[in-house]
Amino acid sequence: MGVEQIRARAHAKVNLHLGVGQARADGYHELVTIFQSLSLHDELELKVLSKRAPKHGSVIDTLTLSGQAKGVPDDEDNLVWQAVDKLVAAYRAEGIGQLPMVELHLRKGIPVAGGMAGGSADAAAALRVTQAWLSEHADPLPESVLESIAAELGSDVPFTLHGGTMLGTGRGENLIPVMSRGHYHWVLAVSAAGLSTPEVFHKLDQLRESGRELPAHTDTTVLSRSLLNGDVAAVAANLVNDLQAPAISLRPGLRQILAAGEEAGALRGIVSGSGPTCAFLCRDAAHAAEVAGELIDSGLVIAAHPAQGPAEGAHVVPETF
Repeated sequence: MGVEQIRARAHAKVNLHLGVGQARADGYHELVTIFQSLSLHDELELKVLSKRAPKHGSVIDTLTLSGQAKGVPDDEDNLVWQAVDKLVAAYRAEGIGQLPMVELHLRKGIPVAGGMAGGSADAAAALRVTQAWLSEHADPLPESVLESIAAELGSDVPFTLHGGTMLGTGRGENLIPVMSRGHYHWVLAVSAAGLSTPEVFHKLDQLRESGRELPAHTDTTVLSRSLLNGDVAAVAANLVNDLQAPAISLRPGLRQILAAGEEAGALRGIVSGSGPTCAFLCRDAAHAAEVAGELIDSGLVIAAHPAQGPAEGAHVVPETF
């Protein structure tokens, strides 16, 4: 009898370096980024049902949500749904037989529209649970197939599939591992409302076109050396995010949050990805807990989550039911 229920974990990310070039012909921007995966995570459960799926079309019966899931779609617009369908299609192309229907449940712990790749991480977790399930019915497809589908789903999905600390180029999908020693302790300060990633990129283009001096930061040499040495203070000093200026332009209150975190003792604060979540690097776990408490007391944020990196990429949790 096959596995009836599988659970996978999807980890958030922070960009330690995010250099953004000009918009390309395909609408994406050329990026040079260093990702780090974090302990903050979502969980995705896949449950196999007794009824059979159609030979063509989706095998998903329902997608339900819990946790911090306000505004997250529960249909085909969700990357989780799309990831499952794409991987099933790849297995069908290899001749897998008729499959049962499945239901999915997504527990959100990563802030929505917070610049932490929650949706991308969920898609990566969907690839992992689907691969684990379908491997009961056929030979597993190569990791390269999952990586190809991940790149189709979104720029951050390939990294969230693998996790750790990596250099990303292109639109972020071309990945090279970065040597990183030690553990890094963060506080993730969550704002009440999210920011649209395309809107933040568009704002950066507007600011540059208006003459604002916002060069693309493409050199990660010093930061990479700091990570190799495990020098937390040097890592903090070399955090870069080219999207921080447009995010603050769209949400001026972020400037106050960054100042509050640093006044609370954080080594450095930075807007995470496209924002509006702000990430504060701290000395250790106890220091992170203190900074988180101060940020909550400031009243400027709705939550402040201590987190540690680097963490794993999307992975199946060993316990199955």
